[in-house]
Amino acid sequence: MKTNIIPAIRLTLFCAIFFSGIYTFSLLGIAKFASNGGKGEITTQNGKTYYSNIGQLFTDDKYFNSRPSAVGYNAAGSAGSNKGPSNPVYLAEVQARIDTFMVHNPSVKRIEIPSDLVTASGSGLDPNISVQGAKIQIKRIAKVRSISEEKLLQLIDNQIEKPLFGLFGTAKVNVLKLNLALENIARR
Repeated sequence: MKTNIIPAIRLTLFCAIFFSGIYTFSLLGIAKFASNGGKGEITTQNGKTYYSNIGQLFTDDKYFNSRPSAVGYNAAGSAGSNKGPSNPVYLAEVQARIDTFMVHNPSVKRIEIPSDLVTASGSGLDPNISVQGAKIQIKRIAKVRSISEEKLLQLIDNQIEKPLFGLFGTAKVNVLKLNLALENIARR
């Protein structure tokens, strides 16, 4: 018994010191080299400051809609819904999101709706949508704002963030940045 307890206590002490001290301060040190010193991605427009790396709610028809959030866009409680794909409550939520999307985008067929517009991300705070998710909303926004679809397509193309090093992830569009750019166009 003594041969098992002493190594277990040593390992516990080592892990406590390493993960609560050394590892934590190492990550903080690395974050200082990131843009904005690891304090998030800040976007400023017209005197207002926004955190563009945190999902925000956009539901008005004149804006590109955000990805749904399982935590109500509360950055203090980042989490997924933890409901499986066969959970009846989850399926009802997704169906309600599809129905709402169809009401606001009547020209879109149900099968064309990208999954990221009706399902929440693992963090519940994903600030991005797919390029397809942005493009499928063009008709609605063009109609509401009286802006040509070509101009909106060009706006989306200018806001596409490519995969990291061209390899990791997929092309995406930050909804906040896209909507801020849309506001700039509308002011002209």
